[in-house]
Amino acid sequence: MPPPSRSEGGYRQYAGDAAARLGFVRAAQSVGLTLAEIREVLAFRDRGEAPCRHVAALIDEHAADLADRIGAMQAMHRDLERLARRARTATPAGGAESRFCPIIEPEGGPRTPLAAPASDGSLSGRLSAAPPRR
Repeated sequence: MPPPSRSEGGYRQYAGDAAARLGFVRAAQSVGLTLAEIREVLAFRDRGEAPCRHVAALIDEHAADLADRIGAMQAMHRDLERLARRARTATPAGGAESRFCPIIEPEGGPRTPLAAPASDGSLSGRLSAAPPRR
């Protein structure tokens, strides 16, 4: 938003379209656009250009990113379910031979190196760290 003018009393005076602009910002944030992306879209509008193609590209990009994150979370969910099944059958005696915890150590024992992710993106055979928070 451009800085508003001030009245003689020091009150901010917003342009007539400020409420509509703020409404657009809120709607754009609700579909995942960042403030930098919203600023780009508003710049199109401020130049008198239609921003719809740019918005469509941003939405496609965000949808693809979301699909990737969903896939990674589904793979992590499968791994957690596998570990939960393993936990239900683990015996406490196995813990003494383990370096850390037999439930979350790679299958085959503590000396087995961590496996690479499978081609489907799952982390079969190893425990993964949670994805970084954004």
